[in-house]
Formats: sequence, C-alpha cells, structure tokens
Amino acid sequence: MNDLHAAAGPLAGVRVLELGGIGPGPFCAMLLSDLGADVVRVDRPAEAGSATMHPVLHRGRRSLTVDLKDPSGAAIALRLVEVVDALIEGFRPGVAERLGLGPAACLERNPRLVYGRMTGWGQDGPLAQEPGHDITYIAVAGALGAIGPPDGDPVVPLNLVGDMGGGGMLLALGVVAGLFHAAATGEGQVVDAAMTDGTALQLAGVHGLLSRGHWVDRRGVNLLDGAAPFYRAYRCSDDKHVAVGCLEPQFYERLLRVLDLVDEPLFAAQHDETRWPAMGSRLAEIFATRSRDEWAAVFDGQGACVAPVLSLLEAAAHPHNVARGTYVGDGERGVQPAPAPRFGATPTRMPVPAPSTGADTDDVLAEIGLAPTEIEELRERGVVG
Repeated sequence: MNDLHAAAGPLAGVRVLELGGIGPGPFCAMLLSDLGADVVRVDRPAEAGSATMHPVLHRGRRSLTVDLKDPSGAAIALRLVEVVDALIEGFRPGVAERLGLGPAACLERNPRLVYGRMTGWGQDGPLAQEPGHDITYIAVAGALGAIGPPDGDPVVPLNLVGDMGGGGMLLALGVVAGLFHAAATGEGQVVDAAMTDGTALQLAGVHGLLSRGHWVDRRGVNLLDGAAPFYRAYRCSDDKHVAVGCLEPQFYERLLRVLDLVDEPLFAAQHDETRWPAMGSRLAEIFATRSRDEWAAVFDGQGACVAPVLSLLEAAAHPHNVARGTYVGDGERGVQPAPAPRFGATPTRMPVPAPSTGADTDDVLAEIGLAPTEIEELRERGVVG
C-alpha cells in the first residue's frame, strides 16, 4: 500500500456525478473515487462551507452545492450530465423525475450515460414508495431473521448487509458493468440497485444449502449461524472474545490438539449435531479460563482458524492489518479503511480527505462554461452555495 499515492487507479478518466444522499449512495461513490474516478458530489447550498458529517464516506471527491429544486439548479445538473460518464442518485422512486433529472431527461442529454439508482425497495413493487432503512430491507429480504441465537432476538449486523454490501457495493458493480457496456457499444442505461435485491443476492450460498436440505430455515441451528461449536465466538476470562472457525477436519483436529481434547469422546464426531450443545458448553468452559490475548498467543501459528475478536481501533493496530496497510490515517484525524481491492497495473491512490461542503463549486461550474459573473449571480439567488 505504500505506493497508493503514486497512481490514480483503474477508473482514472471516468467522471461521475453524485446527487447527494446518505449511506449506500455515498459508499458507492467512495468506492468509485477510490478506484480513480473523478466524482463530483452535489449537496444543498444551505450546507456550503460546513464540514461533512461523513469524512470517510465523502472522501476523494469534489463538492458542489446546487439547489436541485430550483429550475436553474436542475439546469446546471443537466449540463454536468452532458460531460460525465455516470450519475448516482438515491432518491425515492419518482423524485428525480419530478426534479427534471430522471433517466429519460439525462439520457436524452447524454445517450452514453450510466444512470445508477440506489433505493431500499427498488424502483417498483408494492413497497417501492415506503420509507425504510437497512434493518427493514434486510428483514424483508430474509437475512435479519437468519442471524442470531435460536432462543433470542435477531441480531442487527450493523448496516453492513443492506446499506453497504447489498446497496452501495452492488450499485458500484452495476455502474462499472454499465460503463463497460457503454464503452463497447456507446449505449447508456439505467442501473436499478435495490438493497432488498442485493441482500437476497448475498444469501445465494445459504439458499443453495437450503435447497439441498443442508440448512434449516431457523436461526441459530445451522453450521454457519453460531450453532456449530467449531464455528462461533467464545467469551474469555476478560470478557473479550475469540472467534473459532475450524470447519475443515484438519483445522478441527488442530483445535483439539491445542486444547488437549483429542482423546475426549465428546469431540470424536465433529458433525454429530446431537453433541453440539455439549461440545459448545465444554469449549465455553475452556475459553473462559484465559484472556483473549492469552488465547491469541496460544493459537498463534497453530493453523487452527482461531482469532481474537478485535474492536474497531484494535483492528487498525493489528500487525497483519498494519503490514498490509489495510487501514490508513493517524491519531489526529483517526483511521479509515484503505481502498480495496488492489491492482497490479493500476494501483489505487491514498484516500483524499473530504473537502468542506461546496468547496469546489466555482471550479466545477467554470468547467462547464459558467463565467464568474454568472456564478456570483446564481449565488446571490441561492441557487449555488
């Protein structure tokens, strides 16, 4: 990661217009920017000059403040549409159209445009106009109900499954695929990325197991949902945890050797589900005898697929993550994840700090031909910040 600053990444030369939103849309724009795209984010003039509330999600792009509800502001956005390769918006279905910035209007201005739409429920369907958040989208998609203990409530997996994985990551893939198609054919298109769809897609492996009778449609009773004693987290004497993930028999055998359990009959049949509760209880007793870091030292280099469960800041300081540059930053500005994945021929750049909102308004407007006097007149009218 030491040479990230020396190159722009595989999307160098790609221009993206981001109509400001929250969560998955900015995450998608961050990913595209991390990979070298020139992303311009549009926010409201009232926010001009303020520091962003999302310094990591908003990193690496320029900031423009325009009132899209004003016809003059929408006209500016359409002029930007003419010179970009992709647009990202995260409004509810129909809002962009009411602003005069829907797909039809934008593709008329730029037939090669990739128009990325980010929503929770999708552009159509009975719930399309309903409000929601990550938790409601993953609930309806089936993921939330599959996570948690069998005798307890579903466990919220932060907002990773819906917002980031099923939303922003899916939209980024869709935009890049659309760009590939546009480069080959000259034809733009709409990319409809819904968090419910993306969450369902991430469940592909589970549905495969379910269809073959290797998964029970209840949480907390399956191989990968915490029921298996060799694939779960255990509390240690310091109330911290270790993660045990020895699915394969050779790793399971190494776990037993480290814990001196090879000769215990209870552990003889790894996949005998009738023994799992007793096996889990026994392992819980053992892991409770030492601290998390003591166990990490015991398992270091043993190849048993056991790791300490780290906090956010602990993870940034872990030797493996430090060696790879998985996180970047310093104590003053905090740490943040570095761009990923990594490219051999077109390495990505180091993250560029998020600018203050609207910091690039004049420069961006000048690039599409607005004179300083025009920009000032628009600012006096409150159209730009």
